[in-house]
Amino acid sequence: MPVNLRGHHLLCMLTYQSRGYTPAFVENYDKVVKRLNAGETIKIVAGPDEICEPMVDSKSHHCHKPRIVERDRLALQEIGGVLGRELHVGDDLMPGPGMIGRLRKAFAKGEIRSACDSCEWADFCTRIAVKNFRGVVLGMADRDLP
Repeated sequence: MPVNLRGHHLLCMLTYQSRGYTPAFVENYDKVVKRLNAGETIKIVAGPDEICEPMVDSKSHHCHKPRIVERDRLALQEIGGVLGRELHVGDDLMPGPGMIGRLRKAFAKGEIRSACDSCEWADFCTRIAVKNFRGVVLGMADRDLP
């Protein structure tokens, strides 16, 4: 069964280090990344996804806000450029070492960061990229990096 992810979470997963909004959020995200590490495919979805699940019912959370939908659009556009294909809701991706490695390299160079503008996690993610993604949970591409 594929892991359902919205566009900007394709970027977030690159720097994820078991930190997040709440303990339930982190526990859920860890489970999602474990599935990806086990080789499950990704299905791109519109709106809240499997990572959002613990936060969806929170009135104060941002899962449904227009600026987050715009982040999804920007992320899909830039990631598609790196992968050499247009990405759309409903598409499937196989997140193997090659794909994750290419995305991490582009992320570190700032080539796929438009969706990160105004994100509260942007500086945190930048520090992780600068440290060559040490300590990330999604481990498929570590050996692909220079």
